[in-house]
Amino acid sequence: MATPAFEELAETFDFLDDWEDRYRHVIELGKAFPPMDEAFKVPATKVQGCASQVWLQPVIADGRFDFQGDSDAMIVKGLIAVLHALYAGLPVAEVAAVDAPAELGRLGLNEHLSSQRSNGLRAMVERIRKVAAEAA
Repeated sequence: MATPAFEELAETFDFLDDWEDRYRHVIELGKAFPPMDEAFKVPATKVQGCASQVWLQPVIADGRFDFQGDSDAMIVKGLIAVLHALYAGLPVAEVAAVDAPAELGRLGLNEHLSSQRSNGLRAMVERIRKVAAEAA
């Protein structure tokens, strides 16, 4: 149950043959992702469990989930952009139904991220699910 934006991202990843190209693409996604307002980079929005600094600020409007995010590591900011493609625009009640590990597995991320990055990605998904559940 992925968003159209995530489906488009998955198609792009299908065309990228090796992990190095995919890794570069994730970094490019991070560079293109809008920066988060510095006022939101506070302890309440910081994601615990990430090796890098990561902030996620939820934005719920008209019952739909969205968020701003940022990181001090470009690859992690790219992962935030990937999660944004996966979740942004979904009704808050549907966020919990997204099988994030399976969807991210379609991109080949699972087997190529370090254990620290994988833990951080899991922590970001948990934060997204928690915020959406509270808003639902």
